[in-house]
Amino acid sequence: MIGSRIAAVGHYQPARVLTNEDLAGMVDTSDEWITSRVGIRTRHIAGPDEPVDELAAHAAAKALAAAGRTPAEIDLVLVATSTAIDRSPNMAARVAARLGMPGPAVMDINVVCAGFTHALATADHAVRAGGASRVLVIGADKMSDVADWTDRTTCVLVGDGAGAAVVEACAPDAEAGIGPVLWGSVPEMGHAVRIEGTPPRFAQEGQSVYRWAATQLPVVARQACEKAELAPEDLAAVVLHQANLRIIEPLARRLGAVNAVVARDVTDSGNTSAASVPLAFSKLVEQGAVTTGDPVLLFGFGGNLSYAGQVVRCP
Repeated sequence: MIGSRIAAVGHYQPARVLTNEDLAGMVDTSDEWITSRVGIRTRHIAGPDEPVDELAAHAAAKALAAAGRTPAEIDLVLVATSTAIDRSPNMAARVAARLGMPGPAVMDINVVCAGFTHALATADHAVRAGGASRVLVIGADKMSDVADWTDRTTCVLVGDGAGAAVVEACAPDAEAGIGPVLWGSVPEMGHAVRIEGTPPRFAQEGQSVYRWAATQLPVVARQACEKAELAPEDLAAVVLHQANLRIIEPLARRLGAVNAVVARDVTDSGNTSAASVPLAFSKLVEQGAVTTGDPVLLFGFGGNLSYAGQVVRCP
């Protein structure tokens, strides 16, 4: 059976930077309060004239350029997002239109913070099944649209951005570059992370999410490594959903990834939901922190109390 690989990645963030000091002028908070609890110092915020599909298209264009591919060569577009305002056209169709694609299949995937790793698995499955040969996978969210800017417990967390990957079929004699996915959910705890109401607003039960992540996620993250037949100590990098530094660092330690670079983009970008994993991964690639062929664990978790992870080879 043919496998797939990530040919290239790309990312995009809006120009406006919102600091903790800025937030302290908006709600009852402080830089010390925010950094000590979640590790965030800055986040990027899109303007009213920067919709989610624009963020997604910028990241996609960078990934395509890095892969040396044109938009016409893509036959499937998958966009992971939970902040689409309109139901139709979907985000994938809007991105395809922005990039001038002639006629790809277009699908949105809403698994909130675990959206990108779900979409990446879906792309891998489509290639393996012969349904696509080249897939554009994007995680993009404009969390500032759904934030309650009067709630100091949640508005300090969020940021906007997008990350993208070009997924291609491997040569018949090549090793697959995307490992088997380990995914699942805890539906009875789905209420712990919510984007609900009219207008929709982001809310969460922070302590419940923290306890679940601290106790359950190391086990399932190790299972993702086992599916790839790779020991955690052999990982070159670990890219977890960028929600909270107090979750990321202990989880990486408990996983046993002692030799891995651990992505800490949450410090600069905040929680960008479905964008967080590809955004952090693309930055590691851009910075040269990982090199071609390195094994990297990508692991998303959050809304719905869903999770999905796989080991990939660095483009």
